[in-house]
Amino acid sequence: MDALDRAETYLHLNARLLDRLRFAALFRGGDPRRVLETLRCYQNPDGGFGHALEPDLRGPGSQPEPVEVAFWILDELDAFDSPMVPAACDYLAAVTTPDGGVPFVLPSVRNDPRAPWWQTADDPPGSLVPTASLAGLLHKHGVSHPWLGPATAFCWSAIAAMTEPNPYEARAVVTFLDLTPERDRAEREFARLRETILATVALDPDTPGDAHFPLDFAPAPLRLPLFDQDVLDHHLDALLARQSAEGGWNGNWPMWTPLVEHEWGGHVTVHTLRTLRAYGRLPSS
Repeated sequence: MDALDRAETYLHLNARLLDRLRFAALFRGGDPRRVLETLRCYQNPDGGFGHALEPDLRGPGSQPEPVEVAFWILDELDAFDSPMVPAACDYLAAVTTPDGGVPFVLPSVRNDPRAPWWQTADDPPGSLVPTASLAGLLHKHGVSHPWLGPATAFCWSAIAAMTEPNPYEARAVVTFLDLTPERDRAEREFARLRETILATVALDPDTPGDAHFPLDFAPAPLRLPLFDQDVLDHHLDALLARQSAEGGWNGNWPMWTPLVEHEWGGHVTVHTLRTLRAYGRLPSS
């Protein structure tokens, strides 16, 4: 049984319906409309997403980070013409801070069950996580919405001021710089920040704990020259070798309740398969 078949068995036994349908649409010729119909169930009337779309945020309330999760799913289906997108942008506009960014997490998270690291101040500032990835994906798909201009300006300003990003910030910046249509400006900022970004990357695939590896920054080939091909090949080999006996992959962060281990496992497994296929390690269909 090859890696794809083993992963399919794992997903059938462990994953959410959403992730099983994503796998079917991406790898088995399934109908992507079923993914969109299921994803829509996670969207709230305010346009935001909740209901544990991001498995560590267990409550129903909208938060910025689940919008990013939704946008990546829409991206993989090339479905940014979905009505979910402008509704989500309306939500983002409603929670944007005066600087143009959306916070990493809103104080309303305190009302919901969640992983212990989802904490926030009473008046959180805008954050590159997830503003930069959200803006980058909207630019990639040519979406026009009033939220995007101020959010883009926020990203450029925050990137210009960046000195020592954490890995999550660095990953968001890579996404934004890779996807923004302002290529000359992106390449200048990337050249300035490349070594700073690389300082956040775990180049040893056996690094334990909540490490951030090259393929986390480049889950598909980038326009930006961040990693040499031999580095990517080394990590692709390691990623294939990490497929579990059950056929799946999972996150390297704490699984704080048994349910999230299954939910993250399904999500991460589909994401991993997409990465392997993007680099030619799986069949294209």
